[in-house]
Amino acid sequence: MRKSLWLCAMLACLALTGFQGIGQNTVDISAAALFSTTSDPQVVLRTKEILLQEVEKRSGIQLKEVNRTGNGGYIILALEKDMTRLPARFKNKLSSLPALKAEGYHLHVDVQEQSVVIIGKDARGLLYGTGRFLRKAEISAGKIYIGEKASLTSAPRYALRGHQLGYRPKTNSYDAFTVAQFDQYIRELAIFGANSIEILPPRTDDKPTSGHMKLPAIEMVKEQSRIGKSYGLDVWMWYPNLEKDYSDPKTIQKELDEREAVFKEVPKLDAVFVPGGDPGDLHPEELFAWMEKMATVLHKHHPRAKIWLSPQSFEPNQAWFDAFFQKVNQKPVWLGGLVFGPWVKLPMATIKASLKVELPIRNYPDISHMIACQYPVPFWDPVWARTLGREPVNPRPVDQKLFHNDLAQDCIGSISYSEGTNDDVNKFIWSDQDWNPDTDVTETLQDYARFFFGPEFAGQGAQAILALEENQKGDLLGHHHQVESTLWAWQEMERKAPVALQQNFRFQMGLIRAYYDAYTRERLIYETHLEQMALRQLSDTLQSPAERLVQAKTTLEQGWKEPVRQEWLQKCLDLADALYESIGSQLTIGKHGAMSGRGNFIDFIRYPLNNAPWLSDQIRRIEKLPSGKDQSQAIHQVLHRTDPGPGGYYDHFGNAASWHRVVKGLPWEKDPGSLQSPRTGYGMNLSGEKWFMQVPGVPVKVAVAPKEWLSQVEAIYEVPLKIVYNELDPDYRYKMRIVYSGRFKSGIRLMTDDGALIHDYLQVGDEPEREFAIPYTATADGNVTFSWDCRDVERGVQVSEIWIIRAGKVTR
Repeated sequence: MRKSLWLCAMLACLALTGFQGIGQNTVDISAAALFSTTSDPQVVLRTKEILLQEVEKRSGIQLKEVNRTGNGGYIILALEKDMTRLPARFKNKLSSLPALKAEGYHLHVDVQEQSVVIIGKDARGLLYGTGRFLRKAEISAGKIYIGEKASLTSAPRYALRGHQLGYRPKTNSYDAFTVAQFDQYIRELAIFGANSIEILPPRTDDKPTSGHMKLPAIEMVKEQSRIGKSYGLDVWMWYPNLEKDYSDPKTIQKELDEREAVFKEVPKLDAVFVPGGDPGDLHPEELFAWMEKMATVLHKHHPRAKIWLSPQSFEPNQAWFDAFFQKVNQKPVWLGGLVFGPWVKLPMATIKASLKVELPIRNYPDISHMIACQYPVPFWDPVWARTLGREPVNPRPVDQKLFHNDLAQDCIGSISYSEGTNDDVNKFIWSDQDWNPDTDVTETLQDYARFFFGPEFAGQGAQAILALEENQKGDLLGHHHQVESTLWAWQEMERKAPVALQQNFRFQMGLIRAYYDAYTRERLIYETHLEQMALRQLSDTLQSPAERLVQAKTTLEQGWKEPVRQEWLQKCLDLADALYESIGSQLTIGKHGAMSGRGNFIDFIRYPLNNAPWLSDQIRRIEKLPSGKDQSQAIHQVLHRTDPGPGGYYDHFGNAASWHRVVKGLPWEKDPGSLQSPRTGYGMNLSGEKWFMQVPGVPVKVAVAPKEWLSQVEAIYEVPLKIVYNELDPDYRYKMRIVYSGRFKSGIRLMTDDGALIHDYLQVGDEPEREFAIPYTATADGNVTFSWDCRDVERGVQVSEIWIIRAGKVTR
């Protein structure tokens, strides 16, 4: 019944947003001819090619080009300055249109003439007007329709709109691209309004090559630049500093020779972005002196190119920033602007206040990652962190709009940081938001689905992509039918999809996430039940300790020995193979040659979702104890691991339920990058064999620490982490047990609000669980605020668990 209701709602959505077909306000241009008022190759570039080829791919129609117009329908391309050359029947109707701005266009759908007129302010305006036509037209076998409501006069709000396309092994798919695939991908970005691409040099903080590469890196970089130039786009290059000493003449000469060889090879280069760190870690004095030398080599081959810098560093203390902005404010002639991106620890307002000169700021958003990144998912269920991980297929359209608009007013636009195709949907959202931040993401997704999936999937595809983002929000066990409904949506499209669509990598990416999410939730339900059953068996004192241990171990092992929903698992594995075939997506290390942590989320598809690894490890340890009494005591300790005792408190800060104790700072919507507020973190900094085990069927090693250690509250850089307890009994002294288990291995200090020191700076490491006395003066009034900080150059503070334990009654 629920499925039927959901499908009815989806069909209603289709009626509103899907395939229109011929109607009263619709133009049928299936038999139209193509007429252009200009043949200037610097204006037309590849715009006519895009139009002709993309129409033919989708419809089989070969539009006929003509040199003059007569009767019948037309698609007309013209520059604004050439509007007087339009046929009179169109010119008269368009004479009152407003003047266009740079890169702007008029798209006029003429129902009476059964024609479409695309007028660009310039070459790019012609390209983007053609792109809007292709996005809004309903093009299918033998038919081309477009509704009158697609008519629009538009120009971009922001001057910079682009994406990074790094050809290096670290990416989850780009290193497997052919020249033709890069050409098509760049074309599609341009159709949705991108005017820039950012390429990478042959040498970065990565391996020099991979088994996926079709060309040597320098050859592909040259091709990327050529492709960008052929579409009339700007070409940027991200070029980090990888050497240690840029004051050494030999190092400088070696680096200059390398850059000259690269700059000489690329046919077009408009800007070079050099990160202040990550990688590279030069003091600003050294950095700016080196940039002066690099600029000389750059301008030898690309005289108008500028260098852009980001204020990021691995050791970003205040002295570093002071020196950086002192140099920036001298505004050297080679400096084009600043870049704000991942691991820039200063809020945008601080950066702007530090600027004493007019200088543009470019946004460099991380749109690729889900955790350990600039914009993690808030309160992401730890199950997703263990399975999907950092770099899965990750459509986040609603979140991306929020991230964009949070900083857009301070930037000239953006070129996104991307590690492959996993963030494909996010790229198109950013391009549309950079064009017009008032655009509803549903409109972008409808255009995306219409253009890439087909007009009959415009509405359904948009809603199905939105549903994938919704899967990620909140407690997975409590999601009820959200994840299931998302799978139904994708399965409904899958049943209707022609073979070509089923081989489309964008469709395959949505489909694999829908099956992956549903499979993961089914496993979570099942494995949670197994864990609860095992805990009941361990607590059954009517049986001997040995019997309890055997039963619980057998129950926990059912998770990998008797798995559920194997058909969904197989579907995911098949789709992973299909994505490798279609676009070189590397979703596993063993079979597809992925790099660890770089999109290989299929390797984690059977990762245990309950506490089975830790409990199994504890059972093996307890089985070795010499007596039943010792075993019983050890079992009791396992069962009561989180028990703080009478009058005590226990909190796990990877769980939103404990966050009422955290002093939160700004709302997430106001600070999505967490530069002024704590956030949830994921991961574990433990090393050594004792912390890991191999589970049958899982190709990666599994952590045997309690699952609570895999998520925490974190505060990055100087953001204060404060946690409050205000229900303490003044008649008792207290001690605290604490687990520091996140990714950061920072040196951290813990104090109380009244200045009492709980512990001085200690280095977090392989012994995450610590215990400390709390001075009675800190809790005498029944309230205490704990405050953590890290050293100036550290990444931040992470806390997984806290026990507040009574340590004895106060003697008065």
